[in-house]
Amino acid sequence: MPHTTDLHRRLLTLDAHLDTPVHFSREGWHFNERHGLETDVAQLDMPRMAGNLSGGFFVIYTPQGPLTDDAYAAALASARQRSREIDETLALFPDHIGAATAAADAVRLHGQGKLVAFKSIENSYPIGEDLGLLAEFHAQGVRMAGPVHIRANQLADSSTDAPRWNGLSPLGEGWVAEMNRLGMVIDASHASDEAFDQMLEASRAPLILSHSGTRGYFNHPRNLDDGRIRALAAKGGVIGFTTIYLSAMHMVPERASLFHTMGHIGDLPIAEQTDLARRWNALDDTAPMWSADFEDYIRALLHTINVAGVEHVCFGADWDGGGGVAGLRDVTGLPRVTERLLAAGFSPDDLEKMWSGNLLRVLSDAAGREL
Repeated sequence: MPHTTDLHRRLLTLDAHLDTPVHFSREGWHFNERHGLETDVAQLDMPRMAGNLSGGFFVIYTPQGPLTDDAYAAALASARQRSREIDETLALFPDHIGAATAAADAVRLHGQGKLVAFKSIENSYPIGEDLGLLAEFHAQGVRMAGPVHIRANQLADSSTDAPRWNGLSPLGEGWVAEMNRLGMVIDASHASDEAFDQMLEASRAPLILSHSGTRGYFNHPRNLDDGRIRALAAKGGVIGFTTIYLSAMHMVPERASLFHTMGHIGDLPIAEQTDLARRWNALDDTAPMWSADFEDYIRALLHTINVAGVEHVCFGADWDGGGGVAGLRDVTGLPRVTERLLAAGFSPDDLEKMWSGNLLRVLSDAAGREL
């Protein structure tokens, strides 16, 4: 049996949902510099990824707004800008990280000793009512997208909002068909149970839950019940196991205010960024957002693997989007996950599947390619 650290470093380790692009536009923040949680809020950068996380899907996230033409236009401009920021950041470090659009790219980049960067969309709200915009984002390298975030939109109901459509809207049904046509992976995280059921039924390709947990461990609408996890697996899909909603969220008023500001951290001057980080980290000591810790994470992960099977689990911690628990606060803690899974009896082959093989298989299935 190889040493845990050596095995983890050798594995291609991918995360299905990285919100780190929120930091790419920050004045004075550099992706190639190490940022400690003592003074910053970012949970990953290239130095911390090295040996701990090979890469993953960097997210184009847009907050939910009104369902109006003007709001759609503003959201589209924001999403396009975030997509450009990802491309421009990667272009600064061609010897260390590369853009990927297919499973083979990830394998090639890892073999070259480089980090791997796919692109995905969290919340397809910015496309408004023009499904043709999905092709534009596909041409920009996006290979995964979810229809909805924390509020119902023009495409689907959210798991954390009152139903508007009882699942998918008619436009959302067209969204599923267009995603299939383009060969993009459908991400059902944040979607309501009914929307998940309808996407699972309608999609010609397997779905992913890029950053979701199980209600079998903690009962919250953002998590999926075990029956639906089994249904996801039966159709070849994968669940990207997350660090969020392993417990109730403790959103004290100051945290709520800071959480909103965090989404716009790139717009803040350096001094205000520093103050935001100081206040956020102080709350981690006095009023943690989650009461769960690393042991809770491992117990919930093992439950999810037991339900879905090792062929249908991957990882999506929700780094830089609210994820992280005590004992696993940034990507430097990920080798501990490998250590615990080996101790639980899983083989290196099992680890390879869960850390990247399953995710790349779903990507290839969606694109109609052999892995």
